[in-house]
Amino acid sequence: MRHYETTYILRPNLGEEQFKEIIDRTNAIVTDAGGSIVDIDEWGIKTLAYEIKKETQGYYVYMNYAAPGSIIKELERIFRIDDRLLRYLTVKLADSIDDSGITAAKEEIAAKAAAEEEAAAEAEESSETTEAKDSKAATSDK
Repeated sequence: MRHYETTYILRPNLGEEQFKEIIDRTNAIVTDAGGSIVDIDEWGIKTLAYEIKKETQGYYVYMNYAAPGSIIKELERIFRIDDRLLRYLTVKLADSIDDSGITAAKEEIAAKAAAEEEAAAEAEESSETTEAKDSKAATSDK
């Protein structure tokens, strides 16, 4: 199997139900062919850099997966047919990846997410401490 990442943009006015349907269908295409999903990250609605098919916003989805090379043709064929998709981009990350590589990639993504969550918690705690000091200083100045 090869290691890929695909980012695709959906029309923003579809609604949560259709977003889930398209994402689930895309995942099923990969897994039914013997592939394995490493990570799926829904970035949500973002403003596009330029207008695509008369849309100024799009719902971004990032998928990291391992699959046979033949899957890409089928996946992109379906993306071209479906008018609910604005754009897609598939990038090959590695020529081959085995089960241990997939597990390592999943662990790496989980560790990165945990580190980001911890950093965000520390930043929030830091800002709360700063706000408390500022309000205490303002109160003592009066």
